Amino acid sequence: MITQQIGIAIVAPGGQALDPCAVERAIARLEAQGCLVHNYYDHARIHERFGGTDQGRLAQLHAAAADPDIQLIMALRGGYGCTRLLPQIDFEAIAASGKLLVGFSDITAIQMGLMARTGAASYAGPMLAGDFGALDPVSFTLDDFWRCLAGPTHTINQSATGNPCIEASGTVWGGNLAMICSLLGTPYFPQIEGGILYLEDICEHPYRIERMLLQLDQAGVLARQRALVLGDFSGYKLGANDNGYDFDTMLGYLRRTLPLPIVQGLSFGHIGRRVTIPFGAQGRLVSRSDGFTLGLSDYPTLPTLTSARCG
Repeated sequence: MITQQIGIAIVAPGGQALDPCAVERAIARLEAQGCLVHNYYDHARIHERFGGTDQGRLAQLHAAAADPDIQLIMALRGGYGCTRLLPQIDFEAIAASGKLLVGFSDITAIQMGLMARTGAASYAGPMLAGDFGALDPVSFTLDDFWRCLAGPTHTINQSATGNPCIEASGTVWGGNLAMICSLLGTPYFPQIEGGILYLEDICEHPYRIERMLLQLDQAGVLARQRALVLGDFSGYKLGANDNGYDFDTMLGYLRRTLPLPIVQGLSFGHIGRRVTIPFGAQGRLVSRSDGFTLGLSDYPTLPTLTSARCG
């Protein structure tokens, strides 16, 4: 259970709720755990595919940052839309508020901008509709989030084979590959040296994944990192013309080509069972023949929080 009342603001900087009932379920579950929930999303105000007009979604984010009862700003869901808002987001106000932004997928754009403009950390973690509002919530995903949030450290343990045996330390950062590549050359791309970069994506063919990683390499980003950790990249379809070119073939090429070690098997991405990763934490990656661990420290937490589980 939660030992303090956590204030959670719900915002929709990207897409609208695909199932409004999921929002109601999620709020009820969080309130049953003792959370104070302020919902800034209004399904009656959706605009096109988005969780509101651009100005409306921006207002949600800024109102949440200014709300004195809030400690966490949780994204409703991903979906495209955050990139539109970047030039108008008051990143300094969000960072100064001390509130922790939680989300992944399209939310990567805001997390990247927050780090680039202010150096503030955030959480690549569960979102309201798809995780807390699921008909059958994945206990591991929610439990891992609360454990990570409680801190002061967090360790991700993964079983995986075929990875290089390495040890690397550095700033942990990353998220959705397509969103990260879309920010290259903009003021919203953090200049991180000696980092551990984690990546995921959905419905991207292996050749597109390869192309985006080569873009990061050719832009000089990967040469400045100590390791690349790959999460889930499912949802794509191969065609007859691929002629044996699949994800494993692509990965083999990248391991021969890119200037840093690549570890795969991170339980992160558009999957139900997902770890939480503090964007901006200090990390220590240890990879062996049967798996790897990623130890995380020096990230903002809610230390009086104990592990919680949604029922």
